[in-house]
Amino acid sequence: MARLVDGYGRVARKARISVTDRCNFRCSFCMPKEPVWLPQEEILSFEEITRVVRILASMGVSRVRLTGGEPLVRKGVDELVKSISSIPRVEGVSMTTNGFYLSIFAARLASAGLRSVTVSLHSLKPERFEEVVGFKGVFNRVMSGIKAALNAGLNVKINAVIIRGCNDDELVDFAELSRRTGITVRFIEFMPFDGERLWNYDKVVTAKEIIESLLESYELYQKPREAGSTAKYFGFRDTEVGEIGVISSMSDPFCSDCDRIRIKADGKVVPCLFSRDEYDLKPLLRNGASDQQIADFIKHAFKQKFSGVETLLMRNKMPSHVRPMHTVGG
Repeated sequence: MARLVDGYGRVARKARISVTDRCNFRCSFCMPKEPVWLPQEEILSFEEITRVVRILASMGVSRVRLTGGEPLVRKGVDELVKSISSIPRVEGVSMTTNGFYLSIFAARLASAGLRSVTVSLHSLKPERFEEVVGFKGVFNRVMSGIKAALNAGLNVKINAVIIRGCNDDELVDFAELSRRTGITVRFIEFMPFDGERLWNYDKVVTAKEIIESLLESYELYQKPREAGSTAKYFGFRDTEVGEIGVISSMSDPFCSDCDRIRIKADGKVVPCLFSRDEYDLKPLLRNGASDQQIADFIKHAFKQKFSGVETLLMRNKMPSHVRPMHTVGG
């Protein structure tokens, strides 16, 4: 099949697929305190997800990331990893997780074909972390999950959303974690996807600010950027251990070569994270449509992909809220 190309000539090479909107944490910048979950019958089955990935792979999508909510709250997700990993032309399957269940599932996921996990870890201070996620007594379990993932041979990255007045005093602590363990730590600018609708630009700590702050403690050098990458990466000049990434969605967007397509847990195609446009695949999947009909639908949806957040910023039209992050998976 023909490759997936949007109206601006951007080619889809990566898919981010939410397997559930549910999560066992309640991070305020991701979901409301009392979320309303999708009915179970609205969630795509593993068979439906595998079929969609097979169709996407036939159109040139080679890397798949499973997200949530929290993907590991869905029973049997390691079997989904195994199914997707076996699809021809899928070169890698990864997962974004809060890490709570990794100590249980890391080895199984690695055996199933998972290559890497990105763990959302927004503070290294146990009490602060537990305040952010809304539950006590979970920090050590998440850290144990990270160790289990490393022991299972998975490539591990850490994502930390940096919010002014919340955790922006921990940049060096995270950098030291990277230097000590070799784990890539990525700092993400706060985006308008919070569940409590509290986002405003004053709370955004920009990538430039983050790097300038780290330069007070370290000599850093910027690495070449991979086409389509969401992050800019920096190494430490005094050691080969560790790596820092910054994801500058709000201050320096990377829309021009964006190569991602998203599928929500209920089967809606989301061509652009910052657009509210969604295209529902589920009726086709459940009413006998052929692979070609589904492919044509996806092509049409992706063709409508919004130019990106860069356009909103230039027009001074950034919304204060797009959707809760847990509903689309980042």
